[in-house]
Amino acid sequence: MTDTTTTMDTEIEAAPEVVETETAVETAAPVDAAPTAIRQRRAPGGRSGGRPRERAPRERSEFDQATLDVRRVARVMAGGRRFSFSVTVVIGDRKGRVGVGLGKGADTALAIDKAVRAAKKNLITVPLTADNSIAHAVSARYGSSDIEIMPSPGRGLVAGSAMRIVLEYAGVTNVVTKILSRTKNKLTIARATVLALKSLKAKKVHVAAAPAEATA
Repeated sequence: MTDTTTTMDTEIEAAPEVVETETAVETAAPVDAAPTAIRQRRAPGGRSGGRPRERAPRERSEFDQATLDVRRVARVMAGGRRFSFSVTVVIGDRKGRVGVGLGKGADTALAIDKAVRAAKKNLITVPLTADNSIAHAVSARYGSSDIEIMPSPGRGLVAGSAMRIVLEYAGVTNVVTKILSRTKNKLTIARATVLALKSLKAKKVHVAAAPAEATA
């Protein structure tokens, strides 16, 4: 009997400790909920507070650009084939300046960037007439491409293939063009067109001299 009474007294004395522990856990619960409320007040962009970032608008380039040709080039190496891209680009302001560039890179974006920089280095200025035509007929040959450009007032731009893009970005109208060779290589056709435009000479305007005054 003595052992049973001692065991019951021990259980009764230990019971309040369990209650106190549970009370302490319930009291501490609201403290853990505070960081959750703080996280909910963060900005939608993921940053805590402050204004959202505003991207600066891109400046428009003074030149328009068009991609003439994109080719994938493979080079055989010791470990296998290595691929790269070759891109031909035409740039111009449609007011008499035009250029053709070639760029190569591991991806198309890098190749286009190189081609645009090369085209800017090779810019030419075309002497245009009052109706945005050319003063006289010209022809040129580059590689296997042989082309001819002739003025034709009132006809508009009559051209095809890469010649049309080069002349359009140069601002040339009222001309008729011919590709005299069978090649379809856009790069050589574009460069032959640039050579022909480069050989143009501005039309000279003759101004009549004023008559000398008669002396008494």
